[in-house]
Amino acid sequence: MTTASLPAGLTIGPLTSDADARECAHLMATSDPWITLGRGYEDSLRMVRDPTREVYVAKAQGELAGFLILSMTGPFVGYVQTVCVHPDHQRRGVGTVLVGFAEERIFRESPNVFLCVSSFNTDAKRLYHRLGYDVVGELTDYLVRGHSEILLRKTIGPLAGFRSG
Repeated sequence: MTTASLPAGLTIGPLTSDADARECAHLMATSDPWITLGRGYEDSLRMVRDPTREVYVAKAQGELAGFLILSMTGPFVGYVQTVCVHPDHQRRGVGTVLVGFAEERIFRESPNVFLCVSSFNTDAKRLYHRLGYDVVGELTDYLVRGHSEILLRKTIGPLAGFRSG
């Protein structure tokens, strides 16, 4: 997402500090869907610090507004592992901006963006539908019993013939 298209006062950049990593892990561990999924602070911190992932932090006037974690390797290149928005910034477009940022990053290297959304996370499901994501599968009882993870995809074309750039 180009700087010109960001809401006033919002910046997005790579995670660079341990303090930001800890703040992101705390945000994740104290908000849904991660509470329902049973993900605590230490597991969240491990995810944020995973060297195989790209982590981007959104800040509004220097305060954490949200973050995202991307996987650009493996069977689903272009997998958005986490989109997390601080409660004070929800319903203000930060999630939309973070997903747009992820798409721009991923579409430079892959024609597909993948993500999962928990079956109980109705707000996120509504957002992803509005942003043009299609359901491609459902993993029942995958993370916790009684809930599904719904695999979504947004594409600009097939892998065959795609040229990164």
